Amino acid sequence: MLFLQILNEITVALQPEFDRLHLDAWSNQTHTGDLLLVSENGFYHEEVHKWNNLPKKQSPYVIGPGVEGHSERAHNDFIGTYLKRNLSEENNKEYLERIKYTADFNPERDILLKEDEYLVQQEMLIYQKIWEMDSFIKKFYQLTRLVLGDPYEWHFKIKQSTQNTDKGLKRSAILTKLVQDRLKPYYPVISNIIQDSYISQIRNSIAHSRYSIHGRFIHLNNHIEGDAHSQLQVLSFEEWSNIIHNTIVLYTQINRLLNKVDQIYWEMARKTDEKVEVRINRKDPRSSTEYHLLKRRSEIGGWYWASNDETLN
Repeated sequence: MLFLQILNEITVALQPEFDRLHLDAWSNQTHTGDLLLVSENGFYHEEVHKWNNLPKKQSPYVIGPGVEGHSERAHNDFIGTYLKRNLSEENNKEYLERIKYTADFNPERDILLKEDEYLVQQEMLIYQKIWEMDSFIKKFYQLTRLVLGDPYEWHFKIKQSTQNTDKGLKRSAILTKLVQDRLKPYYPVISNIIQDSYISQIRNSIAHSRYSIHGRFIHLNNHIEGDAHSQLQVLSFEEWSNIIHNTIVLYTQINRLLNKVDQIYWEMARKTDEKVEVRINRKDPRSSTEYHLLKRRSEIGGWYWASNDETLN
């Protein structure tokens, strides 16, 4: 079960470091438009080369939600709806007192335990959605690069299959080595919460339905003797509560940060004819650096290539 009280407590501990990360990303980005690219999802779209229904050849360097952005919208709606319906404002300690075991017959307790078991499995789905969400992983990765003074990575790709032809990066490697480990010296609170929350064995156990629930304990059926990444056997509901609350706060903090980024660039655009420059570090058809203008959509929000106006005229 999710508790507003716990989410607020974690937010109080985590938000100041995210605020500092935001300021550092703004100060350390190597081009003033890089944070806008994180928000607007700049990416290399190789499929553009196959398009044959347009009068003019298009660049494979594009902005917009893409498939991962549309996927995020569906997951975000699910998570938001779940929180609206199930987020408890009860004090967590008072709730635990209500469900504490007693020898007396307690039908209310039995109902609460059954409901808790159901909600935990819904929370597992949310956990899976967040830590498998390409857009969430990409945002975290790109923000990490910017705060450490690296340019926006247009060619970033997440591995989608086990085939050798898939040159993308594994999600677990991105989250642990390229985000968690790189942030640790500068943002230890964020790094530690990632470490405590992103547990690949739990993610795999949920994805493959390899768990069971007995009382207030989750038994993971993918424990493997000798495998350093599969050593968990049992999680108490209290341990699970820490993991899922941390995960949701991380997710909401990333979204909050990028909402602030949007507001800053909108204010910038007001002073520059509704336009902001971004940089494209190309690899196709050869390595080169280009600079282009994005223009703000005043009525519906979002951005588009300013050069599109010239094409229309």
